[in-house]
Amino acid sequence: MPILGPYVHRIDPVIGTVLGVHLWWYGLSYALGFLNAHVFVRRRRRAIGLTMREVYSLSLLLAVGVLLGGRFVEVTLYEWPFYRQRPALIQAYWLGGMATHGLLFGGLTGVWAFSRLRRKSFLDITDTLAIPAAVIMGLGRIGNFVDGQIVGSVTSVWWAFKFPDAEGFRHPVVLYDGLKNLLIVPILLWASKRGVPRGVRTGAFLFLYALLRIFVDIFREYPTSLMGLATGQVLNIVMSAVGLCLVVVSCRKSDGQARVASSDAGTVLEADDSSGLSWHRFLFIAVLAFSLVIPSDWTQDIPARYGTRHAGLTHSRLYPRIDTTPQNAGRKTPLRQRPNQTLEDAARGLADPPR
Repeated sequence: MPILGPYVHRIDPVIGTVLGVHLWWYGLSYALGFLNAHVFVRRRRRAIGLTMREVYSLSLLLAVGVLLGGRFVEVTLYEWPFYRQRPALIQAYWLGGMATHGLLFGGLTGVWAFSRLRRKSFLDITDTLAIPAAVIMGLGRIGNFVDGQIVGSVTSVWWAFKFPDAEGFRHPVVLYDGLKNLLIVPILLWASKRGVPRGVRTGAFLFLYALLRIFVDIFREYPTSLMGLATGQVLNIVMSAVGLCLVVVSCRKSDGQARVASSDAGTVLEADDSSGLSWHRFLFIAVLAFSLVIPSDWTQDIPARYGTRHAGLTHSRLYPRIDTTPQNAGRKTPLRQRPNQTLEDAARGLADPPR
């Protein structure tokens, strides 16, 4: 690979195989993100009044919410024509299929469930999680890049990439988005140290993540599929509006009140309840391990898609032969070719009735 591009993407997406189950770099990005969030909250648990058992409960609900939310949005908004015909595969995370906006929606839902069950402040927790959330989204985009699934428009810039399933050299749009997510971290750290009203860090994360992604997605081949716009762009607009509203409302509520510093000094922490902690640890580790089986953000015929990059992949009951050619509605990637299929055949396939 040349030092100065353009580059050809030949990265092997598989870490290894255990008992016939493939483990993926894409899935590892989820596991590392969840672990980072857990460690971050654990170090700051006294500031938000959490026992060690509650830290594990929060980490578990956050991770499960992310996995369920990402899958739900992917299935319902992006790949419904496929899953409508194959409902039994909705549970097949090991074939891929996760939506980024769904990850955020699911994570917030998991935190909301925890705050309701434990009677904690939802915004205190989301403010604390804003920084690791940005890190999770950044790591996730690195996983997307290794997978080679989401690509940008054709370009002649020297840093362009030739991706496995797309014609021509293209913008590495997931690297743009990943860098954008990581650049949000120092802004949130600054806000945390400065001391801002409750809810501002949460709103700032939502606003910056979504607003900046609008510009990143300009470089992405993203066909219209919702309200005359790309589904992702519609969600970006809604999310940025929600984040901005939260910042404004939080600042107005803080008028005449003391600002909330990141240390949250003075919070009274109940004595740690270690009962059942071992089960919480076991379940959290199980979720981390499960994340490793997720190969991609889009549902895949695993051997057909990755066989040229990782030798020995074969069809099985766990990895069946399926037609994953994207449909027009909700399609997240540019035109892809199946093995031994011309671009013309692929284009005609996009006009076929829903699977």
